[in-house]
Amino acid sequence: MPNIKPPITKIEIKIPTPLRISPQPDQPGLSKAQKIFNTLVKQVESRRDTLAQWQSFMDIYTQKIARDYEPQRLIFWSLQAEMVHALDAAWDRARGNKILTASERQTLQNLICEMAEHLIIATADDAIKAIYNKHSDIDFDAEEAAAIDSMKEAIEAMFDVDLANADNLNSPDDIIAQLHAQMEQEHRQRLEEQAKHDARRKNTRQTAKQRAQEEKLKTEADETNLSMREVYRKLVSALHPDREPDAAEHSRKTALMQRVNQAYEKKDLLQLLELQLAIEQIDTHAIAGLSEHRLKHFNKILQEQSDELKYEITKLQMPLRAQWNFQPHQPITPKTVMPRLAREVANLKGSIRQIKKDMQMQTNLFALKVWIKDYRREAKERERAMRYEEDD
Repeated sequence: MPNIKPPITKIEIKIPTPLRISPQPDQPGLSKAQKIFNTLVKQVESRRDTLAQWQSFMDIYTQKIARDYEPQRLIFWSLQAEMVHALDAAWDRARGNKILTASERQTLQNLICEMAEHLIIATADDAIKAIYNKHSDIDFDAEEAAAIDSMKEAIEAMFDVDLANADNLNSPDDIIAQLHAQMEQEHRQRLEEQAKHDARRKNTRQTAKQRAQEEKLKTEADETNLSMREVYRKLVSALHPDREPDAAEHSRKTALMQRVNQAYEKKDLLQLLELQLAIEQIDTHAIAGLSEHRLKHFNKILQEQSDELKYEITKLQMPLRAQWNFQPHQPITPKTVMPRLAREVANLKGSIRQIKKDMQMQTNLFALKVWIKDYRREAKERERAMRYEEDD
């Protein structure tokens, strides 16, 4: 009979007490290293929770985009393309009579270009591009190249990156994708440069003081890695499932070992310490009793972990900042993104209703004349409202 292993179930780990160092009865207060440890643990916990929230949110956000936003946007694009063709045909008809004034015909051309520009960016429709070039003084491709250059400059200033030498950046999506790739590359390069710097220092003639300093740093790095390995080895010793005869306990330990291995691979010291607390391998008194020397190494690992979490959060937020026009230093949370998405969906639905209504008057030049006057009046009202907002 085959040896069938029991399924691995998710094991919920409950930490009995927060992982903090509290002052002991025989100590007047916390040392500097202990205070730093508590601060870093709290920071890692916060950023870990924030990252988990963003990861869960992105699943919901992606579903909402696919279900609510994209269908409305496709309908909007289709109707807007019909509108551009209808306005272009109306402009051709207006050239043979005096129903529309020269000023109204110019307004009509401006409207055609405005609608066509958004469509071309969204759909790359060559027929719409031809209509745009027909009514514009500037070729669309040349104008778009200038706009892309401006966007590059804005992104470079916002995220402190260099996109000047990047090729094939023909759309905002291309720029965002390149920004992602470049941030990843620069992150790796920083790690590689540090490694090269360390290697060069080894091969450079050094004074006795420099050699002693380098040896000290190397020893500290080795001890830091050793500190992590010691925590890992203790957990492996307690949780290794191979010699566990009980099926339920074997399954439990297998799941726990998976978490231990994942935490060790990610250098997630906080998770390893929490697991030690959970299985009662250590307690808060043991944490408080750690030497200053050991705490120094733990603090270094926790700082690196906190920095990596911050980097991962920034990567998730970056495309949303660009898509929904958040300012560079403006706080962004799932609660601030969803309202913008909801407003955009509502705006699309309103625009669809308006286009369907406007389409009915494009075949009649007299109705189109009234429509253009209404558009001008509404444009002036919007411009006036914007000026009031700027004055406030």
